[in-house]
Amino acid sequence: MSQEELFFMRKPWVYDPKAPKRRRPDAHLGFDTRALHAGFRPLKDMGKFNTFTVPIIQSMTYPYERFDKIPYPVYGRTKTPTAAVLEERLASLEGGESAVLAGSGSQALFNLIFTIARPGDNVVTTLNTFGEGYKQASSIFPERCNVEFRFVKDPANPDSWAEQIDKRTKLVWVETPSNPCLFVTDIKAVADVAHAHGVPLLVDNTTLTAALQKPMELGADIILLSITKFLSGNATVIGGAIVGPEDLCEDIRWNTTEFVGSIMDPLSSWLTLQYLETLSLRMERHSSNAQKVAEFLRDHPKVRWVNYPGLPDHPQHELAKRQAKAQGGLLSFVVPGGIAGAAKVIDSFQLIIHAVTFGTSRTICMHPATITHEHMTPEERAAAGIDDGLIRLSVGLEDPEDIIADLDQALSRL
Repeated sequence: MSQEELFFMRKPWVYDPKAPKRRRPDAHLGFDTRALHAGFRPLKDMGKFNTFTVPIIQSMTYPYERFDKIPYPVYGRTKTPTAAVLEERLASLEGGESAVLAGSGSQALFNLIFTIARPGDNVVTTLNTFGEGYKQASSIFPERCNVEFRFVKDPANPDSWAEQIDKRTKLVWVETPSNPCLFVTDIKAVADVAHAHGVPLLVDNTTLTAALQKPMELGADIILLSITKFLSGNATVIGGAIVGPEDLCEDIRWNTTEFVGSIMDPLSSWLTLQYLETLSLRMERHSSNAQKVAEFLRDHPKVRWVNYPGLPDHPQHELAKRQAKAQGGLLSFVVPGGIAGAAKVIDSFQLIIHAVTFGTSRTICMHPATITHEHMTPEERAAAGIDDGLIRLSVGLEDPEDIIADLDQALSRL
């Protein structure tokens, strides 16, 4: 669409399951090529800038050429030139028509739900979601917006999803593999159920990223991303994105983001563009390191169980192999002694860092029951597999032998 058409696109998005998906002009290029080139070509883009790298355009407002010629971007709450390149690159990597950025992954989810749902509507999901998403689903939207969230009891069974969908369902939302217990949802099976009821499927692809998993090729309509995690990869930026149909992204941009005002600033957008250039290489190393760590933990006498889809005894191991190129850098494991046992191990780490995020180049850990998922009831945590002794481990890019040695000495203190 032209810039003027995009600017005046203020109408609400309506999901049409029969609408043809636009084939991206760069779809013939490989993933790593798009990670380097999508959205910006020197001399061709960014107007008069003759530069090899994307410029950081820090301005938050943009001059009119004349009274009746509206610029686009027009104001920093909706889009900036640097952020526009990042949106195009993320859309290209995920295989979507368009993308719209947000101030965080949680903000991106909020913007999507706030845009498409109205009082009396509902969203179907599971307890296998990130903590802030659960908080939005359990109390914020139901109590403040009268939007109901229905939690599927048996997410491995497509019929269980179908039972929760009705005429007021606006979205089916899946996070796979899930944080922190790495439950793997069958994307195609759930997409078929959602589409049979005329409802779009949202897949949170934060854990694996498009470098390892392509939800849109399996039937997803919309992608949720926390840029803060593996996409940036080093805990230096915070941001999020929705990837999906262009009409939806522009509806979010003009009818929610413009007023909420939570965006990714130009510098954070620029930094993320640099980090994306090595995404595929990083995810391969995260995956190979995590596989070695998971195998070590599985065989350790002080570990009760390990959640990692790359292990043959994981309940969805075969599904995970079909859906993803590799299984990423996130895993979790349970130690004896509940919270006290987890605290003993975490406080004994010498290399591994205790911090609230994942997807960083350095290995970090966190205790879900008392931090990210503290808002859940004990019964809900039990249903989601979040034991009091569960430790979430984001495996970094260090030499795997050093990560394993630190785990071993910490576990020996139990």
